[in-house]
Amino acid sequence: MKTIISTLDDGSEAVILPRELLDSLNLQVGDQLQIIETDDGIILRPVHDNFERQMSAARNVMDKYSVGLQKLAK
Repeated sequence: MKTIISTLDDGSEAVILPRELLDSLNLQVGDQLQIIETDDGIILRPVHDNFERQMSAARNVMDKYSVGLQKLAK
């Protein structure tokens, strides 16, 4: 699959991803992509906020049960 770098109305440049690719990856306008630079080029990886949600839930549990967790750690 190929694409080109386009110039936007404000003068900035953008890589336009084909709709078929976005659909196959279940990506929508506003979704974030992580850009990873490699020796061979770049990797675009979707950023899912599941990790942050899971970490937040874990922190809440650790705060709520801190005394019990400290006792278990001994």
